[in-house]
Amino acid sequence: MSTNKNILSSDVEIKGSLKFSNDLIIDGKIEGEVTSDGCLTVGENACVTGEIRTKSVTIFGKVRGNITVTERCELKNSAVLEGDIVAGTLAIEEGATFMGKSSVGKSAVAAAQKAKDA
Repeated sequence: MSTNKNILSSDVEIKGSLKFSNDLIIDGKIEGEVTSDGCLTVGENACVTGEIRTKSVTIFGKVRGNITVTERCELKNSAVLEGDIVAGTLAIEEGATFMGKSSVGKSAVAAAQKAKDA
């Protein structure tokens, strides 16, 4: 049985939109929108500049942009986020840096989805 985890290593740089299924671990640099119905992990060496729309996200590195997830957003102690969060649930570890506003709960996710579809 194979695992469906894809990895973008620290020497990878992408400019443009990124779409994936299942799970993705980013440890490189992304400039542009990241979209998926899967789970995203932003590694410690990663730098994402742009909007993230996934099922769930775990951040160890840097993100400059808004995050919209239908399930869970987790900011680890090494995370730096400059942007707003819309998430079903939100977990922020001590030491994480978060500059923005958050809307948490099923109603926040539903409102964000409705605004996107409009």
